[in-house]
Amino acid sequence: MLLDDYTTKLLSLCCKMTDLLAEGITVVENVYKNREPVPHMKAIYFITPTKKSVDGLIDDFITKSSSRYKAAYVYFTDFCPDNLFNKIKSSCAKSIRRCKEINISFFPYESQVFTLNVPDAFYRCYSPTLERTKDKDAVMQVMAEQIVTLCATLDENPGVRYKSGPSDKACKLAQLVEKNLENYYKTDERSQIKAKTHSQLIIIDRGFDPVSTVLHELTFQAMAYDLLPIENDTYKYKTEGKEREAILEEDDELWVKIRHKHIADVIEEIPKLFKEVSSKRKAAEGKVSISALAQLMKKMPLYRKEISRQVIHLNLAEDCMSKFKSNIERLCKTEQDLALGTDVEGQKVKDSMRVLLPVLLNKSHESYDKIRAILLYIFSTNGTTQENLDKLIQNVQIESDSDMIRNWKYLDVPVISSSAAQQHKYPRRDRSSEETYQLSRWTPVIKDVMEDAIENKLDSKDWPYCSQCPPTWNGSGAVSARQKPKGSYKDERKSSARLIIFVIGGITYSEMRSAYEVSQAYKSCEVVIGSTHILTPKRLLDEVKSLSKPKDMVCIKDE
Repeated sequence: MLLDDYTTKLLSLCCKMTDLLAEGITVVENVYKNREPVPHMKAIYFITPTKKSVDGLIDDFITKSSSRYKAAYVYFTDFCPDNLFNKIKSSCAKSIRRCKEINISFFPYESQVFTLNVPDAFYRCYSPTLERTKDKDAVMQVMAEQIVTLCATLDENPGVRYKSGPSDKACKLAQLVEKNLENYYKTDERSQIKAKTHSQLIIIDRGFDPVSTVLHELTFQAMAYDLLPIENDTYKYKTEGKEREAILEEDDELWVKIRHKHIADVIEEIPKLFKEVSSKRKAAEGKVSISALAQLMKKMPLYRKEISRQVIHLNLAEDCMSKFKSNIERLCKTEQDLALGTDVEGQKVKDSMRVLLPVLLNKSHESYDKIRAILLYIFSTNGTTQENLDKLIQNVQIESDSDMIRNWKYLDVPVISSSAAQQHKYPRRDRSSEETYQLSRWTPVIKDVMEDAIENKLDSKDWPYCSQCPPTWNGSGAVSARQKPKGSYKDERKSSARLIIFVIGGITYSEMRSAYEVSQAYKSCEVVIGSTHILTPKRLLDEVKSLSKPKDMVCIKDE
């Protein structure tokens, strides 16, 4: 099997080498690299329809006598342009047994989360240096095409809506998606036009909820990715004096079970699981420690995998807690009060600056954390005065990073208050009856949007449809009898409705969690959430800072 860089990443998200071996694939190689010929073997090419990948394919079959493989079965991730297709036709058509476009140009990151393959998407969408260039339109078009391949993979032709707001990005993207969906579904294999399915796709701009991007989250996955140096989902830790690493992925059932839980519950739960395992051998008593787990693994090879996962997550939780106890705990109360505008007792915060000051004066907080607190203050007051902002930046000595604050204006989030900058805030759902931890009272705005969409409570003035005639939507996937041809009720019960949310410019781990929580609460509707990429607060601040830099300093060169 031959892959290029994109399909290597895509495939690694979907399966493991052992899965490929089980399907009879014994060798996986990169199409760009020079390889030994294996003329008795057939080759599957799973590649993107780009010049570089197609050239790699053609090079393998330049002449019949020097062909690297017996035959080629070519699968493109996306629509192959005519010029490349003709190039293949004229150079190696005889060696190709099959050529198919399979429409999957998105990354399935988790069971309900996807990202797109758009390098530097944040910069390309929001940087003022690209305001009047073709770059912005090109990136929107690429995003629209990739979102359509997601809909095609899910076999959905959704009603497309967007959040109308100060920026026209969501509207533009929604119209492009609608147009591309129309073209894609114009003719399927049976040359019938696919009607709209009972699903919705809602497109939102990142500036819609800035608070969730900078707040310290205390649920396990969000907290770990924010506080620990996890790169490419790989967590490095020490146990028994040895350096180890673990990949945080959905194959790990324990991770899936606890990743959305509050850290306090995780700290309680892992030792319980451990005691369950150990009680099978009555091998451990008293407090759970990592060294006791290691001893247990030696005694109980049968439970080795189970225990090693518990060791990983116990390490992860303890790492999170040590960061939390040293500094983050004090920050969280301030952040929650600023974000919600009320304190733990539900009393209105009268003076946000008084809430903010202790954080800024505390010498033990890093400048990133102070910037996050300043931003929450600015978001809570709908902008501040120029004079006040300059003072804050000067006093906290963050002049070199001040663009992490100032550049939010490019996301249409008011930084300097003015009568024109009144941001229309989304009306929040009342969650006062829900049980929450005091330092985790904030709920991402997107969770309200998901619930309102499923309950059909989104105002169509603020959330207009692009589609001409959206099907009846009530979140339960049921449709009025007049609209449905007879005989399809049974099928209708089987298939639940889907809500697909796409955020331009990144999603947070807390927003990903919301998709699972809402799907769990409303069994009739599955929520799928996606974006250009996944954000951690630090990564986002670095990206916001880069918006005012020239393009060649930020963007990776396109091939």
